[in-house]
Amino acid sequence: MPSKPNIQDVAKLANVSIATVSRVINNQGGVHRATEERIQKAIDELGYIRNAAARTIKRKETNTIGVIVPDIKNPFFPLVMAGIEQRAREKHYFTMLSSTNESPIIEEKIVKNFIERGVDGVIITTANENGDHLKLLHDQKIPIVAVDRNIKRFEVDTVLVDNVKGSYQAVQHLILQGHEKIAIICGPQNTTPGHERFLGYKKALENYNILFDERYVIQGDFGEQSGYQVTHELYSLEDKPTAIFSSNNLMSIGCMKALNDLNWELGTEVSFIGFDDIDIATFLKPKLSVVSRPMNAIGEVAFQLLYDRICFKESLQKREYLLSPELIIRGSCRLGKKTF
Repeated sequence: MPSKPNIQDVAKLANVSIATVSRVINNQGGVHRATEERIQKAIDELGYIRNAAARTIKRKETNTIGVIVPDIKNPFFPLVMAGIEQRAREKHYFTMLSSTNESPIIEEKIVKNFIERGVDGVIITTANENGDHLKLLHDQKIPIVAVDRNIKRFEVDTVLVDNVKGSYQAVQHLILQGHEKIAIICGPQNTTPGHERFLGYKKALENYNILFDERYVIQGDFGEQSGYQVTHELYSLEDKPTAIFSSNNLMSIGCMKALNDLNWELGTEVSFIGFDDIDIATFLKPKLSVVSRPMNAIGEVAFQLLYDRICFKESLQKREYLLSPELIIRGSCRLGKKTF
């Protein structure tokens, strides 16, 4: 295996002194722009990543972990983070949290920054499940735990919720209430939750011999605005759905805003179930039916897996935890025309 590039390699390629490279990577200034650009080009070409911990004191652990989430505005992640921090404090670990805004480019920068800071491990809900950029962590032997999404590039410990089961139960309930025109607001199909929740929707329709109608399959992006926009699309259909299943909480919020603007009466003209419980669910009238996930438990399990991996490294086999969701029926569902 080739040795990792070091600061001497960067200095040699850029034709400058080690001290000059050090000034650039530590943002100390005093270096001409052209020289700085040459050094940065050498860093990029070599794939050099500094290690902040190594610059200060040689030690095996920093008692710090990094947590990377795609959208900190999503109420799901602060509750998961609470579970992580609870267990981390018990083990005397500190956490660093960063949000990617679903950008693989930002995520790669965060990964490099975490490596520089010498984190002992990373818990991540990745914006890119292919995981090519996460090979940086893998090559540095920094343990990774994936939450809510799989990583396909290599094997890592994973904490998931049974998305297929949760969405199946939601759609099944709507079918048993007599609904046949059931729309789904999908999440991105290149993500584990987006794809699996759509699979649960289709499976429920198939098992109850309900015709799959592509008009009722609307693509969102897990964001609130997309939930708002696609609800308008559903309302514009001549043959409107009598029930809507939303694949995540932010799209559910957008859907609720659209229903209000359209005067499309929730719980009377249209039934609704969303994936993930949210604070407003019990304050709305009628209260929202949801598929609820054990968010704190997800964080607690994720940290325990990471802590075990930090302690035992490669001696452990890959572990995958699949937690069960819970369907909570409130007032946003009404009877349809047909019951089973």
